[in-house]
Amino acid sequence: MSSRTNFNELLEAGAHFGHLKRKWNPAMAPYIFTEKNGIHIIDLNKTAVKVTEAAEALKQIAKSGKKILFVATKKQAKDIVADRVKPTGMPYVTERWPGGMLTNFATIRKAVKKMATIDKMSSDGTFANISKKEKLQISRERAKLETNLGSIADLTRLPAALFIVDISKEHIAVAEARRLNIPTFAIVDTNSDPNQVDYPIPANDDASTSIILITNIITKAIEEGLAERKVDKESAAAEEKETKTSRNDAEKLVAGTKFKSADEDAEVVTAKKTGGAAAAKKTTRPRKS
Repeated sequence: MSSRTNFNELLEAGAHFGHLKRKWNPAMAPYIFTEKNGIHIIDLNKTAVKVTEAAEALKQIAKSGKKILFVATKKQAKDIVADRVKPTGMPYVTERWPGGMLTNFATIRKAVKKMATIDKMSSDGTFANISKKEKLQISRERAKLETNLGSIADLTRLPAALFIVDISKEHIAVAEARRLNIPTFAIVDTNSDPNQVDYPIPANDDASTSIILITNIITKAIEEGLAERKVDKESAAAEEKETKTSRNDAEKLVAGTKFKSADEDAEVVTAKKTGGAAAAKKTTRPRKS
């Protein structure tokens, strides 16, 4: 498995800068290289290994056709994540994390259905029959739902995995995923506990350059998984078509053989009848008068 990044790329992105030493989480000790001017420095060689492991695992999830939910509500990460995740078609939460998003998924789906109902009202002419005030209230409600749930409107079932930026800020999302045994992938800074997630990526989760680099690596891996899935489906469809064609040809051949056999049998029967009649005629003696 070749590495998807290297020490220099991560260094240029500022992924090595951790938090102040006094704010550190001791569980991050294995990923800390040293301390400089009161700030912890992350071991980027370990970061390169961990980001590659996470990317390969997420690639396989995407290849299987399952959804990966991205969570990044902090100011410096929300736009970055939204811009890079949108082309993949994966859902994301970049505003407030709605409590119970995972553990009370049925309620969230109701809210999404409500948003769809409002959309239907605007297209089927219902809005034309209500007052201007009611229309304004419904439009505001729709806008609020769009803000909170817009990117997850197509999420019809629980995601197969979560990718999180800053697990300290998104601790509710982490807790819900852990409760439901949903695999978690996350950028983990020196002030967080990497044991809270399944695939921690030790890196600076505050610098936009660090977030951009790691998010790009992850989304590229997902796109690879989706592309491979498409190729596999096309190959399977072509193989199925070829098998179907071969089966049809075989059926035609069998049917032709049956007809030929039936014709031959008919000829034999006719020949026997004709031969029998001739023999009977030949052996029949004339009656005496």
